[in-house]
Amino acid sequence: MFDQLNIYKYHDHFFFNGDEKLKEVCNAPSDKSGVYLVYSLKKGKIELVYIGRSGKMNDDQSIFVRKTGLGGIKDRIVNGYQFAKIPRHVSWPVQMKYDKIEALDVYWYVTHDDENNDCPSKIEKKLLKVFLDVYGVLPKWNKKM
Repeated sequence: MFDQLNIYKYHDHFFFNGDEKLKEVCNAPSDKSGVYLVYSLKKGKIELVYIGRSGKMNDDQSIFVRKTGLGGIKDRIVNGYQFAKIPRHVSWPVQMKYDKIEALDVYWYVTHDDENNDCPSKIEKKLLKVFLDVYGVLPKWNKKM
C-alpha cells in the first residue's frame, strides 16, 4: 500500500512491547527527519495504528531536524506527545494495555538523503490520504491529517 516508501534507502524498524524503555529499543536516527508507521500486534493480527513524522521543510528547501531531547526521528518517536499531550514513552505503554496490544512494530524512513529531499510533513499527508482512500478512516491513533 505504501510502495512510495521503497525509494528511501535509510530505513529500519524496531519492536516495542510496552515493558521496555522506548528510548533504548528505538533505533531511529537522532540526526535525521522522516516518517514512521506504527503497527500493532494483537492476537496474531497486524494493524497500522499510526502514521507520524518528524521534521518539516525550511524556507530554503532544507529539511528541519529536531535538535531538542534525543533529536531527529528518535526524539519525535520517544518524546513526541500523543494521547492527552503525554510523551509517547509514557503514553504508548498505557494505550497498549488499554487496547490489549502485545507489541508495536515501528517502521521509520529518512526522507532526505543524497537522492531525495522530501518534506516529511508532505509524505505523512500522502500516506494518510492513501490509508483514508483505502479504508475510509484514518489509522486508529491518528486524530487528523
